[in-house]
Amino acid sequence: MSDPGPRRFRFVVFDWDGTLADSTALIATAIRDACRDIGEPVPDETTARYVIGLGLADALRHVAPGLVPERHRDLAVRYRHHYLAGDARIPLFAGAREMLDELDEAGFLLAVATGKSRVGLNRALDQQGIAHRFVATRCADEGFPKPNPDMLLHLMQRVGADPRETLMIGDTTHDLELARNAGAAGVAVSYGAHSSAGLAELNPLALVHTVDELRRWLRANA
Repeated sequence: MSDPGPRRFRFVVFDWDGTLADSTALIATAIRDACRDIGEPVPDETTARYVIGLGLADALRHVAPGLVPERHRDLAVRYRHHYLAGDARIPLFAGAREMLDELDEAGFLLAVATGKSRVGLNRALDQQGIAHRFVATRCADEGFPKPNPDMLLHLMQRVGADPRETLMIGDTTHDLELARNAGAAGVAVSYGAHSSAGLAELNPLALVHTVDELRRWLRANA
């Protein structure tokens, strides 16, 4: 990445599932299969995709609103069973690795803010071999999950970044609300869990449709 002059942002925070990792279909299917396993009504694809990015407890309450709290653990166990069956085969989106390399080498501080658990994110980072690209990461089970600003505020404090120099990139309205609630800017990607129309309603700085388009936008605007 060539140096275009003064930068608008210093700290770039990525969501993981549906933004860097092509995991949306697996997660949605695992949610639907888990509901089926325990005899709950199976949510449609749109509902299953909507909860991606939330903490697991919030997600399961949303997809199974009639489930008594005593059975939430049963649903979570079945979800993890189905998700872990395909977890090792989840790829990064084409071009994502090169984009991160480029941003890192250009001197941007990079981080991850995700609805995954700490165990799950560490496993994914190890599988992809890119943990060294991130100066900090924050997971849903380490504080308040999205869209509460806690996750992004924690990351900004950890690296000493101001909200005005922080950019959050994600594929869900939860990511954009997280950015807004923390006073940071947000860019949306439409190739993940949420629809372009829903993302556009939150007025992100940009709405991009491929990793390559995101990479070009960052070169020109970050």
